[in-house]
Amino acid sequence: MFIRIVKLTFKKDKIEDFKSYFQTIKYDIRNFPGCSFLEVYQDKKESNIFFTYSFWENENDLEKYRYSEVFAEVWPYVKTLFAQKAEAWSVDKYESLK
Repeated sequence: MFIRIVKLTFKKDKIEDFKSYFQTIKYDIRNFPGCSFLEVYQDKKESNIFFTYSFWENENDLEKYRYSEVFAEVWPYVKTLFAQKAEAWSVDKYESLK
């Protein structure tokens, strides 16, 4: 398993558009084979910055998602809302304290 973190910076007047759209597609992403967890965070100071945080079983599952019909529908629309290009990281969990 690994974690995918994506930073999304939206045009300020498109924040609500993203939030509304995300409500329509969140289960399609979360229930995609190989995705076991999905959260979205909004920055406290820069309200137009969001982070997606998802757990994937393996890199092949993420690649299948990136070439899926779901992604082909989601990504082109979400990109139209951007103020800046998205940034993404694939990371392994080093340690977790509870």
